[in-house]
Amino acid sequence: MALALSGCGHSLSSIPGFEAAAWRADPYACRNQRAALLPPLLAARAQLYEARADDVNALLGPPDEEELQAQTEKVYCYYLVAGPQCGPRHPRSGAPRLLLHFGPLGTVTEVQADPILPATAPQ
Repeated sequence: MALALSGCGHSLSSIPGFEAAAWRADPYACRNQRAALLPPLLAARAQLYEARADDVNALLGPPDEEELQAQTEKVYCYYLVAGPQCGPRHPRSGAPRLLLHFGPLGTVTEVQADPILPATAPQ
């Protein structure tokens, strides 16, 4: 059984042009850097599919929020611009987010990014 599960998903190597350390250094997007870092990540979206949660954590850092859904599915949420989530206790915010959906096998099945409107884009 362990052999069958060990092959699920793939490791996530570095993504060309994506500054992972800068992304990880901007939790909740409170330094307002993530929106500028997003394009190379979205350009390499195909590399994210089937990546394991541990590998996503290594690349992007822990999610700002994690939503548990039906069965064993979950969603990692990473804020893209500063907003109310930067306040004390990090309240949930309607600010644009990157959403990574994980299926029952614990691998990425969907990648979504909320649009960043000019009023919310970093200055």
